[in-house]
Amino acid sequence: MRLLVAMMKHETNTFSPVRTDLERFMAWGGHVGEAAYAAYKGTGMPFGAYLDLAEEAGHEVVTPIAAEAMPSGKVEAAAYEFMTGKILDAVREGVDAALLDLHGAMVSETTDDGEGTLLEKMREIAPDLPIAVTYDLHTNLTQKMIDNCTCLIGYKTYPHVDMRAVGEKIGRVMLDHLAGKNSPVMAWGHPPLLAQTLRMGHDDEPMKSLLDLAREAEAQPGILAATVFGGFPLADFHDAGASVCVVADGDGALAERWRDRLVEQMWKNREEFVYRGEPLEDAVSRAKALTDGPVLLLDHADNVGSGGTQDVMVVIEEVLRQGLKDVAVAAVYDPEAIKTMQKAGIGATVTLQLGGKTEMPSIDMKGEPLEVTGTVKSLTNGEWIVRGPMYTGVKVSMGHSAVLDTGDVEIVITSQHHEPWDLGVFTSVGIQPEHKRYLLLKSRIHYRAGFGDLGKHTITCDGHGVTTSDNTFLDFQKVRRPIYPLDNINEP
Repeated sequence: MRLLVAMMKHETNTFSPVRTDLERFMAWGGHVGEAAYAAYKGTGMPFGAYLDLAEEAGHEVVTPIAAEAMPSGKVEAAAYEFMTGKILDAVREGVDAALLDLHGAMVSETTDDGEGTLLEKMREIAPDLPIAVTYDLHTNLTQKMIDNCTCLIGYKTYPHVDMRAVGEKIGRVMLDHLAGKNSPVMAWGHPPLLAQTLRMGHDDEPMKSLLDLAREAEAQPGILAATVFGGFPLADFHDAGASVCVVADGDGALAERWRDRLVEQMWKNREEFVYRGEPLEDAVSRAKALTDGPVLLLDHADNVGSGGTQDVMVVIEEVLRQGLKDVAVAAVYDPEAIKTMQKAGIGATVTLQLGGKTEMPSIDMKGEPLEVTGTVKSLTNGEWIVRGPMYTGVKVSMGHSAVLDTGDVEIVITSQHHEPWDLGVFTSVGIQPEHKRYLLLKSRIHYRAGFGDLGKHTITCDGHGVTTSDNTFLDFQKVRRPIYPLDNINEP
């Protein structure tokens, strides 16, 4: 058979001012045609799993595109049309089935449901085309996504260290379906819950027990896949929020029973899906009092992995004000600072107006640079290969990068956005994170993939930014109402 294998991934933060054009996809790891195959063959991605499964079964693969961008604002129309156009052209040319590696929270300028619209257009071209999809745990599932695919599954880990395994699971379901060995039917539920990502770690409650229940479902005869989606609450569109989906082999009633169990448990524990923080000054003060390290400081409100600008300096400023020493920061996005440091050269002393270059009108905040003086410690092209458990084997790019050493704090500065979920954000620029007292990371939960075992303590720092977990800063206009916790509701 001729199988379409494609990837189109973006987690859209509709409050983010960061531009999402085609260049953003291609610069971070976008590839077309045979280049897509070469880039992701053998990696720990669903795309890589699909390729191996198809080839092991003796099928031909067509790889029109593999594109992903760091989370940011709405995907520009031209970028969306280019990526979907490559996939749709492959469908028009004729394929027997499609294996898709999608995210599930893409909002574009032309559609709020980026994945659902793609699937709908694929089915318009080929109404009977078998389609299997792997989604992110932060998928905002929609009816259109359900109606226009054969089977789907989502990651069961956050950080997402099971991407390849989950892709392989649904890929096998599809290959068995093509061989006439199963008949997938799906049941999904969508309680009115806008869960917060800081409360979705797979090792933490309430997610841990829900994921265990989904695995229990998958162990039952007749269940092909069961997924709990935390959703992505920073995509302000009607269907944002948590959901579940169960895929059964021909038994719709069985799928519905497990769907109902999962939804019931999710709703019962809804209060645990809301993050409650503390004043930033108190959090940094607690960190300063600790005597062993590394201590992980999470600047989660400016997490580029959820669409942050990655240049809000509030938490870094407080760390400097309180005099923490032996700190490494990953990372501040500031292309202008990179140019200044490149011009000065390694070893030079420079004074920078660092960060604060991006306005954030959706939360009524202006960029505020922080003046810092230090030595240019290193300059790199920012390219490295991930060796940790998430995105394993994938070549990524932070763009031209540098390290500014203030004496007490070493700050990694980049010219492309990149979340610190792998040690490579430090080691690629010459910093040994295991020997630092403090690691300040612009991350929420993904940091655990590379740093979870390294940190002796973890302190969440409530700074500012468009990935805030304080809903009072966010003006939701499109999400369905009533919805918890924006509304105080007791019945789903």
